[in-house]
Amino acid sequence: LSRASIVQKRIIYFQDEGSLTKKICEQDSASEGVTDKPILDCCACGTAKYRLTFYGNWSEKTHPKDFPRRTNHWSAIIGSSHSKNYILWEYGGYASEGVKQVAELGSPVKMEEEIRQQSDEVLTVIKAKAQWPAWQPLNVRAAPSAEFSVDRHRHLMSFLTMLGPSPDWNVGLSAEDLCTKDCGWVQKVVQDLIPWDAGTDSGVTYESPNKPTVPQEKIRPLTSLDHPQSPFYDPEGGSIKLVARVVIERIARKGEQCNIVPDNIDDIVADLAPEEKEEDDTPETCIYSNWSPWSACSSSTCEKGKRMRQRMLKAQLDLSVPCPDTQDFQPCMGPGCSDEDGSTCMMSDWITWSPCSVSCGMGTRSRERYVKQFPEDGSMCKVPTEETEKCIVNEECSPSSCLVTEWGEWDECSASCGTGMKRRHRMIKMTPADGSMCKAETTEAEKCMMPECHTIPCLLSPWSEWSDCSVTCGKGMRTRQRMLKSAAELGDCNEELEQAEKCMLPECPIDCELTEWSQWSECNTSCGKGHMIRTRMIKIEPQFGGTACPETVQRTKCRVRKCLRGPGMEKRRWKEAREKRRSEQAKKNIDSEQYPVCRLKPWTAWTECSTLCGGGIQERYMMVKKRSKSTQFTSCKDKKELRACNVHPC
Repeated sequence: LSRASIVQKRIIYFQDEGSLTKKICEQDSASEGVTDKPILDCCACGTAKYRLTFYGNWSEKTHPKDFPRRTNHWSAIIGSSHSKNYILWEYGGYASEGVKQVAELGSPVKMEEEIRQQSDEVLTVIKAKAQWPAWQPLNVRAAPSAEFSVDRHRHLMSFLTMLGPSPDWNVGLSAEDLCTKDCGWVQKVVQDLIPWDAGTDSGVTYESPNKPTVPQEKIRPLTSLDHPQSPFYDPEGGSIKLVARVVIERIARKGEQCNIVPDNIDDIVADLAPEEKEEDDTPETCIYSNWSPWSACSSSTCEKGKRMRQRMLKAQLDLSVPCPDTQDFQPCMGPGCSDEDGSTCMMSDWITWSPCSVSCGMGTRSRERYVKQFPEDGSMCKVPTEETEKCIVNEECSPSSCLVTEWGEWDECSASCGTGMKRRHRMIKMTPADGSMCKAETTEAEKCMMPECHTIPCLLSPWSEWSDCSVTCGKGMRTRQRMLKSAAELGDCNEELEQAEKCMLPECPIDCELTEWSQWSECNTSCGKGHMIRTRMIKIEPQFGGTACPETVQRTKCRVRKCLRGPGMEKRRWKEAREKRRSEQAKKNIDSEQYPVCRLKPWTAWTECSTLCGGGIQERYMMVKKRSKSTQFTSCKDKKELRACNVHPC
């Protein structure tokens, strides 16, 4: 919502009224098709040269949610100036394989190959180095830049760079038209950038594991409502905070220009000589630090010398592609000297210092050089060819002192970067005449400073997909891995390369478990044919599709003596049964008299039958009423009886 105000004498009028308030909605580029404006033909003349400068603004301070502290970076910038017949990428379009590799891996190799295949439609390939980490102050590291040219046919420019680590997120410009409708060339473009999704990976966080989007989706800008786990998520749906800014400035125009009105007096440049610039042939798979400043020239006079600068190899993404040297040398001469000065004397290097003129005390030493080339203008050389300085050897010259040689040259610094030590040596020429020990030092050491050491980041591949669970049912473990991309010799990497977590699958089937069969019961008749049963109990019921329980009751036939017929025989059997019960009761009474301390309660009632049909069981119990404390009566225990029930078929 944009509001304007009218202030008069510190009183605000009309702040929220009428046309002074305007609601501006974010444009959904992805839903409006491939492009929101047609690309017109260019009518400009000649060519124009531009410089692209990329200012990353993605840091933990500006985007704190889940910010990847160790591995944050911008990949190498890749792009081109091109015609309208070739589009590198666009909202609403599908990512090419080159765009996919930049978006997912940060590798510009395939993208550059695709660009160069469009040689007739491309004027300049735009390339700039990757940035590790993503953000540093400009006084520490200069913003990456690249120069390119445009002409009437190839007046558009596009570029992209990956925001890493991320699933497939990038920033960039697509088909930015640098030709004006007045047949001139745009002087300056400043564009703030938000990230966009290449539509090839469905991850929602910076370090989501690989999850290819199938089928591939269209390129679209990220929004603050994409996913609650997204680092850019805002439940109120506000706009995403900007992650970068790109500035494109025109630095020259060449050839005859046909636009009517020049931008300003200083900008009228015609037929500029082409600027020679060495093309950086460093492979994109080699990640370096910035070059250090040039060292002082090795020559302090007008003789030829060398100066050196260094850079650190941070990572080698592809070990099969060799990386160039980390040192760069350049010829130079001392202050005030120039190869273009016709009166310059070309001198040889200084010859080594002569020995000191004395072997004890203070003396002098000298060195010489000679003229290698006299001035071209015929003048005399006024540069000195001899140099003398004082020297001290063996300050004490008494008979009890050691005589030593002069110090030799300093050894190389022990460190290739940062702080190290260097040493020099001398020898004892003569020990003291009085035979005492020589106390003179023969080795001297001091600190030396080399270019600053640079931290080498761990370059890691994205996490793999989680493995299958270690079990087929129930609780188990699963793992995922990632690989170290940077070579091991570049430095120690303490990041974990494997993770494990618990996983849960549907419960394992539990089969039915039963007790052993009981003893067969007595025959259910006192004479003739009958049957006996035996039972078993269910210990564990089946669950989650386990094996069902088999039968728990079995019956078998039994045969007792033949039954005698006639009423007298029935009466006799009844009397026999009554006598049997009486004898059993008498036995119980005798037992209770012999063991008065073991008293049992009466039998409980029979329990309900375990099944309604097909044969079940019933139980009843006789519990001990009073238990003896003496070990003599250990047989005094609770009693249990079983009987069959509901034996009729179901």
